[in-house]
Amino acid sequence: MSRLKSLLPLSFAALLLASCATEPLTKDTGLATPTAFKAPVTTETTAPPLAKKTGAWWLIFSDPVLDDLQARAMTRNTDLEIAAARLQQSRAFVRQARAVQLPQVNAGLQSSRGSDGGPKASTIHALGVDLDYEVDLFGRLSKATSAAKLDAEASAELYRGAQLLVSAQVAETYFALRAIDEDRAIVNETLTAYRETLKVTQRRYEAGDVAELDVVRLQTEVSSTEAELKALDRQRAQIENALAVLVGDIASTFTVQASVWDAQAWSHAVPLIPAGLPSELLERRPDVIAAEKTMQAAQKRVGIAKAAWFPRLALTASGGGASNELGDLFEDAARSWSLTGILTQAIFDGGQRKAATELAEGDLAVAFAQYRQSVLVAFADVENQLSDIDGLASEAKTQGEALTAAQRALDLSQSRYRHGYVSQLEVLDAQRSYLRLRRQDLSVRAQQYQATVRLIRALGGDWKA
Repeated sequence: MSRLKSLLPLSFAALLLASCATEPLTKDTGLATPTAFKAPVTTETTAPPLAKKTGAWWLIFSDPVLDDLQARAMTRNTDLEIAAARLQQSRAFVRQARAVQLPQVNAGLQSSRGSDGGPKASTIHALGVDLDYEVDLFGRLSKATSAAKLDAEASAELYRGAQLLVSAQVAETYFALRAIDEDRAIVNETLTAYRETLKVTQRRYEAGDVAELDVVRLQTEVSSTEAELKALDRQRAQIENALAVLVGDIASTFTVQASVWDAQAWSHAVPLIPAGLPSELLERRPDVIAAEKTMQAAQKRVGIAKAAWFPRLALTASGGGASNELGDLFEDAARSWSLTGILTQAIFDGGQRKAATELAEGDLAVAFAQYRQSVLVAFADVENQLSDIDGLASEAKTQGEALTAAQRALDLSQSRYRHGYVSQLEVLDAQRSYLRLRRQDLSVRAQQYQATVRLIRALGGDWKA
C-alpha cells in the first residue's frame, strides 16, 4: 500500500494537466446558411401525406409493385450488405477501443520438474495472476474511444445514406420502366392504327381510288413504327435488368410484369414535397452528418497525437504462489505479490511524434474540407431538384396544351381526308405530330416523378409539412 500511496500524488498531478490535450469540437464552415431556397417551388399540386417515420417515403406513390421492390432491395441489395458490414466493423472498433481503457488481467499455471544437480528431481507448481492498467492521464485512450464512436456514428449515417440512395435508384428505375411500358402502349396503339389504315388503303388502291404512293407511304410508317417498338423492347429489357441488380436478383429469372400505368399513377397529380428551411437540411442529409462525424473524429485524433508528448503511467500488479504440491499453492507461505508503477516519457524519437501530429492535423484539414464540400453539394442538390420540378411543371402545362392542339389537328385532317379535301400525306403528318407530342408528354410526366424522387433524396429522405 505504501508503494501505491507514493504513486497517487504523481497521478493526481498528471490528471490536472490532462485538460491541455482537450480539443473543442467545431463545425464552422464559414458559410452563411440561407434563409430560403433560391429555386421557386410550384404549388399547382396538392401536397401528399407525409412519409412514415420508418423512412418508407415511397409509400406516397401508392404503388404495391414499387413497395414490394423496395422491400426486396432493403434486404437483398449488395451495396447495403457492404455498408452494413462496414457499420458492424466500426462498432467492433468502438468495443475494442473501450476494452483498452479497462484493466487487462491474465492468469497462468506453470509446472516444471528438474533437479539442481543432485540425484533427486523435484516438481514445482506456480500459479500467477497479472493485472496491467494504463492510467489515461491526458485522455489519449478516451479520445481514441471517442474517435472510434464518432467513426461508428459516421458509418451509421453512411448506411442510412446507402439505404436512401438504393431506394431512390429503385424508384427512379421503376418509373423509367413504367414510362417504357406506357410509351410502348402508345407506339403499339399507333402501329395498330397504321396497319388498319394500310389495309383500307390497299383495298382502295386495288379498286383504283388512290395511287400506289399512298400505299408505300403507309407501309413505310408501319415498318418504322415496328422498328421503334423493337427498340423500346430492348430498352425495357436493359432497365429491367438494372432493376434486378438493385433488388439483389439474378437478371435471368427476374421480371416485372408490363403494365400500362396511365390509368393509375400517370393520371394523378405528381406529389409535391415541401423543401422546408435550408437550416434543417444539414440535420437530415446522411452524407453531411457523416462528414461532420468524420471531421470530429479527426479532431479527436489530433488530441491523441498531441497526447504522445506527455508522460504515460502504467500500473502493474501481480500475485500468486509456488509450491512443490498443488494443494499448497494457496497456503500463506507460498503466496507472493507485487505492485509496480512505471512513468515513461519519450526524450528523443527522431521526430516521430511531430510527424504524427502533422499527419493528424492534415487529416483534420482534409475532413474539414470534405465536410464543407458536402454542405455545398447538399444545397446545390436541393436547388437543382427544385429548379427541375418547377421547370417540368411549366413544361408539362405547355406540353398538355400542345397535345390538345395536335389531337384537334389530327381529327380535322382525318375529316378532311374522308371528304377528299386533302391527301393522305397531310393525315400522316398529323398522326406523326400527335404521336411525337404524346410521347413527349409522357416523358415529361415520367421526369416529374423521377425529379420528385431526387428531391426526396436531396432532402435526406425526410421532410416537414
